[in-house]
Amino acid sequence: MEGPHTQHPAGLWFSILGPLTADHDGRALPLGPLKQRQVLAMLLCRANHPVSVGTLTEALWDAAPPRTARKNLQVYVSTLRSILAEAGADDRLSHRNGGYHLRIGADELDTLRFAELARAGREAAGQGSFATAARLLRGALDLWQSPPLAELSCSPVLAAEAERLGARHLQTYEDWAEAELRLGNAAEVAGSIAELTERHPLRERLIAAQMNALYASGRQSEALAVFDALRQRLAAELGLEPSPPLSALYRSILAGDRLAPAADTAVRGRARCLLPGDLPDFTGRERQVAELNALLAGGRNRLVALTGPVGIGKTTLAVRAAHRLAAHFPDGRLFVRLRDEEGRPRPAGEVLAELTRLAGLPAPAPDRAQEAAAAWREWLSHRRVLLVLDDVPRESAVRPLVPDSGAAAVLVTARSRLAGLAGAHRVDVPPFSRGEALELLSRLIGPDRVAADPASAERILATAGRVPLAVRAAGLKLAVLRHLPLREFAGRLTDPGSLLDELTAGDVGVRSRVAQSWRDLSDADGAVLRRLGSLPEPVFTLHQATTALECDGATARRRLESLIDAGVLSAPEHEVTSHAALYELPRLTHVYAATSCAHTASEPSAAPG
Repeated sequence: MEGPHTQHPAGLWFSILGPLTADHDGRALPLGPLKQRQVLAMLLCRANHPVSVGTLTEALWDAAPPRTARKNLQVYVSTLRSILAEAGADDRLSHRNGGYHLRIGADELDTLRFAELARAGREAAGQGSFATAARLLRGALDLWQSPPLAELSCSPVLAAEAERLGARHLQTYEDWAEAELRLGNAAEVAGSIAELTERHPLRERLIAAQMNALYASGRQSEALAVFDALRQRLAAELGLEPSPPLSALYRSILAGDRLAPAADTAVRGRARCLLPGDLPDFTGRERQVAELNALLAGGRNRLVALTGPVGIGKTTLAVRAAHRLAAHFPDGRLFVRLRDEEGRPRPAGEVLAELTRLAGLPAPAPDRAQEAAAAWREWLSHRRVLLVLDDVPRESAVRPLVPDSGAAAVLVTARSRLAGLAGAHRVDVPPFSRGEALELLSRLIGPDRVAADPASAERILATAGRVPLAVRAAGLKLAVLRHLPLREFAGRLTDPGSLLDELTAGDVGVRSRVAQSWRDLSDADGAVLRRLGSLPEPVFTLHQATTALECDGATARRRLESLIDAGVLSAPEHEVTSHAALYELPRLTHVYAATSCAHTASEPSAAPG
């Protein structure tokens, strides 16, 4: 619900929880034409983080930027700097790491203040201080004026940012409603919640709060009607039943219990989040995170596969997306690795035993694995849980764990394409863009060091193929070896024989990871890769492949397609004949293949089988 307008503090104050506005000491700052305001809105949505030129360009012109886009963007930024200078803040907007960075204090932007109050309110609720929690959460909600940036929603990028802010507002409202219910203020919640449930009719946490509020206000029949409406809508639109906790709440209200069980803080607050920590220096991947959010939050895609070669950042991206999806999976987010520390596939029974333990189900008997898998799928189908299956070795490791129906979602990471996994929506993870790679390197070794020798920094990133693992290994190594000039390190990386060994820092190493991925390949695929390592460049044609493999075109095509299926070779995204296609090996894989080829150069030259 919208709260009353909050008085702006003295000094600078920016607002995006409603129309975009900027004040200085109570005086509105002139923000200029539409696209200039879109630039400022994008910078405020990512306050205190660099926003790449590419992201800003997309926000302003979507997929059709003019030839003068970069120049126009520079003009908008320059004008915004002048506006900030009039408020004595000309140093707030800077250019760094291929993008723009707007420095904002928590007391200068409504979204930062909102996040601060909401976080404090949740902490208070977790400690049982519900009066404090309700007050803090109400303070956060009062910052909300109207749907964010509605006048700028012609930009799909900004519309997505507004949707993200809306999801945060909704979660904060639910936290507030549950705190008020704990305090016995059911009438206040019942009077304000209907508008939100009309806009979000399938959100069970919100529906539970409404049912509790109505029942506690003496409106039993209305509380039961709310559940009936949800049940009918779930069946008609998704083919689902309400979750067991909500159904239990309905039965309690129907029986006229004196106190309805809280399908609420007690249940939702203990939703299990068993995810690895989100990287504090997570960089880029904005498009992929947004795509995963759209796929998984919508409830239409129960199975999504993140695929890409070793070191490309699939796990990091999956964990990032899972942390962002907390509001859409209130029953929990689980993370299970399907390989052991040595990179070997874990036995299916071991994985199933871990999942049943997390679900509180009986441990599977060795001779009843199929029954245990069915019980797991049944448990998952009745819950809004996000399950992340990391480093999947093959399709058969996934199939027994995915239910045929329900509101749960499964996010898989794998090196191979998992071509036989029916119903999976695949998202290919590419190498970093130039800007993303530069941003991560700058975060690891410091922007001043990169700015002092940008040409050498670019050479390091190019040699590393802009593969996230390699960029991180290089950055971590340089962060320790502060005396090592970038130029000298870039020179070391020019030797293919030592490249993979140079990209090592502590337990972060490239060679061991690439070697591990090779162990998953069949003997035939490994032999083909070694032959392809003899090619001078990682990008090649079918004709060049037939020469390297010493076979005819049809045989070479089949062998290349086998490598594509294994996830170690990429091909064009659009339809093209095999003779016209350009195939590409990941940079680090090509280097490893080249050195392997050199080591086996004396072996017989018979074509691989």
